[in-house]
Amino acid sequence: MDTLVSGRQTSARPVPSHAPRGHGGRRSLRLWRTAGVAALWLTSLFVVALWVDGGGIQSTVQGGAPMLTTLGRITGLVAANLLLYQVLLMARVPLFEKAFGHDALTRGHRLTGFWSFWLMLAHIVLITFGYAGTAQTGFLAQLWQLVVDYPGMLLAAAGTLLLLGVVGLSIRRARRKMRYESWHMLHLYAYLGVGLALPHQLWTGADFLASPPATWYWWTLWAVAAGCALVYRVIVPLVRSARHSLRVAEVVPDGSDGVTVRLTGRNLHRLRVQAGQFFVWRFLDGPGWSRGNPFSISARPGADGLSLTARVVGDGTDRLGRLRPGTRVLIEGPYGHLVGTHRQGTKLLMLGAGAGVAPLVSLLQEQPYAPGAATLVTRDSRPEAALLSEAVAELVRERGVRHVPLDGPRTSVSSPWLPRLYEQWQGTQLIAHLAPDLAQYDVYLCGPVPWMDAVRADLDRLGVAPSRIHSEAFAI
Repeated sequence: MDTLVSGRQTSARPVPSHAPRGHGGRRSLRLWRTAGVAALWLTSLFVVALWVDGGGIQSTVQGGAPMLTTLGRITGLVAANLLLYQVLLMARVPLFEKAFGHDALTRGHRLTGFWSFWLMLAHIVLITFGYAGTAQTGFLAQLWQLVVDYPGMLLAAAGTLLLLGVVGLSIRRARRKMRYESWHMLHLYAYLGVGLALPHQLWTGADFLASPPATWYWWTLWAVAAGCALVYRVIVPLVRSARHSLRVAEVVPDGSDGVTVRLTGRNLHRLRVQAGQFFVWRFLDGPGWSRGNPFSISARPGADGLSLTARVVGDGTDRLGRLRPGTRVLIEGPYGHLVGTHRQGTKLLMLGAGAGVAPLVSLLQEQPYAPGAATLVTRDSRPEAALLSEAVAELVRERGVRHVPLDGPRTSVSSPWLPRLYEQWQGTQLIAHLAPDLAQYDVYLCGPVPWMDAVRADLDRLGVAPSRIHSEAFAI
């Protein structure tokens, strides 16, 4: 395997090998995470307390129609709370962004989305059966009366249909048949669905109007969710983009099917971006500019400019190659936890597949390590498809990085992240060979989710602590 390592260690320029100063970053992360979890739990417990205070337990014990109605109340309360938190989780609120990071927020958004949807359906069914039992009428007749006669219910019905469509399109089988840009645009209708579905509870829900604290809580949470989405997804990105005035400086081909875009702007040292982070980019070059795409910065950020590197795989990336110098750019971010402040060890093992090499290169350019103490493993289907080859070669030459390219078609052996050419190796064997003193390493992963899952499984088998594994994924 040593023959796979590129570069000559003897020509490397010495770099300080002291341990990274990541203790403050980890302490700050724990504080943010504690605050985020506390906010979620306290508000959820408050919602349950509202139900209990409204006689929920007594009605449940009573059975019959009262039981169905009160179960409809609690499912509605929890669904409303989760719907609003679903908006908050993806509104890029600093509290949640710093506490959990992009990957965890995406998983949480998906989980709360499905749970809120099914609880909302349960709320509709249980409430309708409960009211029908009390009025001694049929289910469909009661449902029609609720929709037509109760304030806000027509809006709620429209919102429910929108949410049903979004959930249907979010099923993996449906997503795979859609372009990311189309799915993302349709997914925004979830905001409209939430906005239409919740007002009826604010106007007519007994648990929303039963007491001043309940009324205050729900109106506040609704206003905070709407305000955060507006502020952090619209106003802050527009202000930040105007302040830094990013423009395309040049576009250069990278690998056989990739492209690197270099950008300049004003006061970029105040952007507070770290190597390994990403932005959501919108290029004002014509129709389709409103569709944002997440790309990591692919070079050490500096006052002189930023760079992004992507593989051309669809409409969102294909347009990168046609950008002209001077094109204005809107940004959201910086986002992401794939940063050096979370390091614990003195050595680095970086594993990137395809465009996932971009944030790893920027980290290797920024972070301190001794020659030979950082290893970069890259995975491409073909050698000519490798991105950032010149930057990697410079890291090998100037910083003493060990580069291990794993090129070739996929394999189906027990370590599917390895190419077929090396299928005689177990993934655990390769990692142990490259990092025999693994306890001194932090491992950074970036690439397709299945590929990262396979790498992580081998790292788990080797007993690598989860706190030393840092990853980022941009999957839907």
